[in-house]
Formats: sequence, structure tokens, C-alpha cells
Amino acid sequence: MFWADRGQAHQGEGMTAFIHHPVSAPRSRLRTWQQVRTWARLIREAEALWHVDVRALHRVAALELSQLLDEVPPDQRNRVNRWLVRYDVATRFRRD
Repeated sequence: MFWADRGQAHQGEGMTAFIHHPVSAPRSRLRTWQQVRTWARLIREAEALWHVDVRALHRVAALELSQLLDEVPPDQRNRVNRWLVRYDVATRFRRD
């Protein structure tokens, strides 16, 4: 009986390794910062295509830019706007 109780307690301790722990706040903020910066970079690159004097590239740039604007998560748009200001591009999200 003594060994069975001891084994069960040990087995329960081993199972704690499988419990999912939430991501730390700094790591989460870093991931969000990287995502926001990436969205702004993609928008900047799509906008840069407008400076080429080729109509086909303008159409591609307009399509790419509109798709990017639709894909940016709403909760990240204000932060993406800050990066767009830093990148000195004309595109901005409307404030709701």
C-alpha cells in the first residue's frame, strides 16, 4: 500500500509537464510587434510599386494593397498605422 500511494503521487507530478502554460507577456508583445511591423512593411512594398511607370504594375500594386488592407486584423490597425507613418507612406487605416 505504501508503494502504491507513493507511485501515484509521483505519476501525478509527471503529468504537469503536459499542462500548457500561457506565453509570457513580453514574448506575446514581441510577437505582436513583429506582426504589426510585417504588415506595415508589406503595405510599404505594395505602395512602392506605384513609383514604377508601368500600368500593369500599378494594377498589381493596387490589387496587392487592397488585399493587404483587408487582411490586417482590426485590433492591429492602429499600431500598423504608426509603422506606416515611420515608413513615410501614404496609406493609412481609417480610425473607427
